[in-house]
Amino acid sequence: MIVRMGLLKKREDLDSSEFRRRWRDGHGAVAGKLKGLRRYHQNHIVNREQLGIKYERGSNDFDGFSELWFDDLPSMQRAFEGDYMQTLIEDEARFIGDLKLITAMQHVVIPTPKGVPLIKRMSTLKRRPDVSDEMFKTQWFDVHSFLVKRLPQVAGYTQNLIFDRSHGRTKPATPATYDEMPIDGIVELWFSDVDSLNAGFASDAGKTLMTHATEFISEISTFLVEAHEVV
Repeated sequence: MIVRMGLLKKREDLDSSEFRRRWRDGHGAVAGKLKGLRRYHQNHIVNREQLGIKYERGSNDFDGFSELWFDDLPSMQRAFEGDYMQTLIEDEARFIGDLKLITAMQHVVIPTPKGVPLIKRMSTLKRRPDVSDEMFKTQWFDVHSFLVKRLPQVAGYTQNLIFDRSHGRTKPATPATYDEMPIDGIVELWFSDVDSLNAGFASDAGKTLMTHATEFISEISTFLVEAHEVV
């Protein structure tokens, strides 16, 4: 299964509450009708602080992350090449000012428990300029994931390794270069609350984790999100 993620910025004439309302209450039902869609989640950004870490932050800023899961790449391509795509684009214009699209290989390291109140932090990662795509994947999947498992009180951890980038709001989407969208991975991390998140990264295991991050990551931009499971 693969995931396509939208990195959304609201229309400038909308405040945050109206953006969230139009996305959650209106667009959710529209996007949820895409053929072949297995799951659809919305992640509304509620905090942009670098909670828990002191790290170089990238210049990218968003108001939300969408996540749409498909069985495979052909299933995803068929969903976004159909006639229904025009309906989707027209509805997006009601609340989205800018839309960047990425397609990712998803690696669930620590499954998130169901029915438990948790906070969710999402982060965009940019690899160091001297680190290749393959080295980034190896360090992140094989080493960093093991170190995250040692964090006290961590409740869930998922890695999304980006392999395709494009600009949204057009049919078809316009391919984007790495320089236009310099993000290599997106992290999904769950804790019981902000205190446990801060305590986890302040622990010895957290310090070891972030020391390792400097070996392959140049920028980390973190966002607390309010997650909604639409499908």
